[in-house]
Amino acid sequence: MTKEQKRKYYKVRFLHNLKIMPFLAPSLIGVLLFYLVPYCVVIFYAFVDNPFTLEFVGFQNIIKVFRNESFRLAALNTAKFSLFAVPLAVVLALLLAILLDHKIPLASQFRTSFLSPMVVPVASVVLVFQVLFDYNGVANVVLKFFGVQQIDWLKSTYAPYVVLLLFLWKNLGYNMILFLGALGTIPKDSVEAALMDTSSSWKIFWHIKIRYLSPTILFVVIISLINSFKTFREVYLLTGNNPYGSIYILQHYMNNMFTNMDYQKLSAAALLMSIVLAGIIFALYKAENSFGKDMEE
Repeated sequence: MTKEQKRKYYKVRFLHNLKIMPFLAPSLIGVLLFYLVPYCVVIFYAFVDNPFTLEFVGFQNIIKVFRNESFRLAALNTAKFSLFAVPLAVVLALLLAILLDHKIPLASQFRTSFLSPMVVPVASVVLVFQVLFDYNGVANVVLKFFGVQQIDWLKSTYAPYVVLLLFLWKNLGYNMILFLGALGTIPKDSVEAALMDTSSSWKIFWHIKIRYLSPTILFVVIISLINSFKTFREVYLLTGNNPYGSIYILQHYMNNMFTNMDYQKLSAAALLMSIVLAGIIFALYKAENSFGKDMEE
């Protein structure tokens, strides 16, 4: 391409972008006002002493947050929960999607049962789990029937498992639908060609289907990771502002800092969480790209 052709190409591209800007403007303004500007304010507050004097203090707020025992507990609990919840949400959803893709009986009803949590209000879901796992709830009634001592589920070491069960019940349906859609896009001729070379279903799944599913897997992992960091709403409705120590997560810490009007620690904690999330997502993208290249080779 000559310089003149390049100049004409960029001119046409610029004019095209200029024409579509009026249509993008409402969305761009919304993102700017409700996302970018508040995030910049959070970054600013993380490096000043208070909202009034606005004196720059460097990394002091971040250091104070790191030294805070409540923050360390919340960060550890959030990391543990995400470490278990995200793989389970991805693997179980993929297995369910594969099962439905094989045209099992009552597949439509089965799919609907997993999608129903998406349309049920969170407060109603939490109410169901309170009925199930209250000290005098259904789970303890069943345990008592079999002669097992009652458990205070939400105020014991079992609390993370209740939250994990709630997380999976709420998110599996959406992940499953994403995988079902991805499985439907896999070219049948590629699978049929592979069947001629091998009769191993595992080899076909790993060498053919996973190749086409890898972008969807990445998307589902990211969505599940973000949702695992957003379980505060459910935990708050289940247990209140100060839950049992094992389910005290980062958003509890930030909510308490907001209640105490300690905006510096709140902003520092939010900044650290966003950096960690961004780092994990970047690593996932690099891993998916590397896997995709390896599969192509």
